Amino acid sequence: MIIIKTSEEIKILREGGKRLATVLYKVKDMVKPGVSTKDLDIYAEDLIRNMGDEPAFLNYRPEGAEYPFPASLCVSVNDEVVHGIPNKKRILKEGDIVSLDLGVKHKGLFTDMAITIPVGAVSSINQKLMDTTEQALKAGVDAARSGGTVGDIGFAVESFIRSKDKKNNMQYGIVEVLSGHGVGRAIHEDPYIPNFGKKGKGAKLIPGMVIAIEPMINLGAKNVTLETDGYTFRTADRKNSAHFENTILITDGEPEILTKI
Repeated sequence: MIIIKTSEEIKILREGGKRLATVLYKVKDMVKPGVSTKDLDIYAEDLIRNMGDEPAFLNYRPEGAEYPFPASLCVSVNDEVVHGIPNKKRILKEGDIVSLDLGVKHKGLFTDMAITIPVGAVSSINQKLMDTTEQALKAGVDAARSGGTVGDIGFAVESFIRSKDKKNNMQYGIVEVLSGHGVGRAIHEDPYIPNFGKKGKGAKLIPGMVIAIEPMINLGAKNVTLETDGYTFRTADRKNSAHFENTILITDGEPEILTKI
């Protein structure tokens, strides 16, 4: 069931989204060669709790999971697509790309955000991958208009990526088994928001809906595998992947990005 947020809930989500973006950009500034993924997780949790909020992912147990997620921050490196579990032994090195995916629970309501960033200097191919994925997120957000549909968002993301294939001399893989989603009263709500689709198809977009749009784009094929930890998705061909996400509000006009400073 799609949940339309009240005006009071929207105020809380605006503040929560601002707090989330503030934390994530501070964690971004900590990324450099020699830092462990667990160091990033500890820093993110400390920042969230110091604001009086709660990390949304810590101890969250999605449907089908054998155990709750053991960290506050998802850190996915190189060919890890999403939901990488931080580890003290996983040390970032020059040339890596790293996805930081974080959720915050503020006054009982949830927001969700992700960015992919370079560790030091990276190859032009990896930089184009990150730039293209971030731009695809913008295309999806721009398509999220009241009166439209979830399919409009997926179509916009897919069309943008396909337009970049020839320009970048690539055939990017759009991950299909993972998607965006509703968010607010829970971490994951309806509707399901794929990064591909047809205009006019899927759930209608209505003012008051709060959704997370999150393209996940691979340098190679779209296929992914799930690691034995039960959480980390990795590209099947072991080529790198990028992930960007914002929580947005559907309005009577332009969509409002809630996860911004």
